[in-house]
Amino acid sequence: MTETPAPQYPRSLFSFAIFYGGMVCIAGVLANKQVALGPLAVEAGIFAFLMLVVTSSAVAELHGRATANKLVSIGFVPLIFSILLGILVLALPASHDMPADRLAAFNTVMGATPRIWVAGIIAYGISQFLNVTIFSALRGSGAGRLIWLRAGIAGVLSQIVDTLLFITISFYGVFPITDLLIGQMIAKVVLSAVLVPPLVTLLVVLGRRLDART
Repeated sequence: MTETPAPQYPRSLFSFAIFYGGMVCIAGVLANKQVALGPLAVEAGIFAFLMLVVTSSAVAELHGRATANKLVSIGFVPLIFSILLGILVLALPASHDMPADRLAAFNTVMGATPRIWVAGIIAYGISQFLNVTIFSALRGSGAGRLIWLRAGIAGVLSQIVDTLLFITISFYGVFPITDLLIGQMIAKVVLSAVLVPPLVTLLVVLGRRLDART
């Protein structure tokens, strides 16, 4: 009986997909800390989320829009599973040997309301699909060869949508959100404009080198 050969995937796609899944899971954990970048204050999860934008854009450039959309779709799996696993671990009784301060810190970091979990899932899906759509659509325009420009435009617009969705769904009606919304949007737009273009360009170059290896 002959063995069916394993499907062959481009090195860049295989590597970037693993990296993408890791960033999906860690974004929510990092979001528990707010960092100061000069005058800007932003939740640290933005760094992992920007890497999702960078990776999906690079995959769209290297392997096409349809493949990048599949990557975003598959990203729901680790995102939702990590949330469910977190809920399970929080529900399990803690060991008597675990110090109370560590337990309290863990519960603070890992705990979240269902509303925030839903907001994260919705904001992730819509903003990531939007990023891939804009980045790919601009390829046929005058900016087609300018990867950094397409990446910057798509990154900024997708981050605006992400911020609007996440903060509105999470906190509307709980407290006034206007100041938080404006502050987070400014911070994320600036970071997207500064970080996304060079990182997408770098990742596309890296991907092409990986795929050129035999």
